[in-house]
Amino acid sequence: MPPEEEVCSHMKAITELKQAKEYVCEECIKIGSDWVHLRTCQTCGATLCCDQSPHKHMTQHYHHTGHPVIISSEPGESWMWCYPDKLFAEYS
Repeated sequence: MPPEEEVCSHMKAITELKQAKEYVCEECIKIGSDWVHLRTCQTCGATLCCDQSPHKHMTQHYHHTGHPVIISSEPGESWMWCYPDKLFAEYS
């Protein structure tokens, strides 16, 4: 996890990282669309596409659910983002 001084209360509440079950955007595959990068919600485990993707499903998910923290689901990337606090943090 990131150093304490770099995290918000939403990030501190995460005790175990939820990883992508499959390397697909759960919403894009339903509509036959493509995605650029994948993110996984740390509240419910949904894996959805990033804001560079045509449908921006993860940001839509945040606005619909209020689930605050996501992680990158890209291989080799170890970072998280908190939507309400607009905070980025790397973890190991």
